[in-house]
Amino acid sequence: MRTRVTNCRTPRRAAVAAELAVLLPFLILLFVIGVDFARVFYFSVILTNSARNGAAYGSGSAAQAADTAGIQQAALADATDISPAPTVTSATGTDAANNQYVKVTLQQPFRTVISFPGVPSAFTLTRTVQMRVSPTAPKPGTF
Repeated sequence: MRTRVTNCRTPRRAAVAAELAVLLPFLILLFVIGVDFARVFYFSVILTNSARNGAAYGSGSAAQAADTAGIQQAALADATDISPAPTVTSATGTDAANNQYVKVTLQQPFRTVISFPGVPSAFTLTRTVQMRVSPTAPKPGTF
C-alpha cells in the first residue's frame, strides 16, 4: 500500500504583494537616507582636501601666507565638482611657540534631498585646516 503525500500549500502571491506594499516605503526611506549620507560625506571630503590644498600653498613662505588670492585659487582648484563654489577665507597668526601659521576655512551650504523629521534639511558644512608657515631661515641653535 502506498501513501500519497499531497502538498497543502497554495500559492501566496497576494501575501507577497502585501508584504512588499508594507516594506517598500521603508526601503525607499532607507535608500534616500543612504544617498544623503553619501552626499554629505562626499562634500566633506572635497572641502577638507580643498582647505588642505589652500593651507599647503599658504604654508610655503610668509609671502604666500599673505597671498589670499593665491590661497583661494589653490583651494578652489580641487573643488570644481561643487556648485556653487565654496566660500574660502584665510587668516595668519602666531602660535604659542612663536611660529607663524596660516588657517584656511571653507564653507559650503548643503541641502538634503528630502526633509527628515527632527533633522535640519539645510545647514552649512565648514572645514578648517591650519598649517605652520615654513621659516625663511633656520632658528639659531636648530641646525
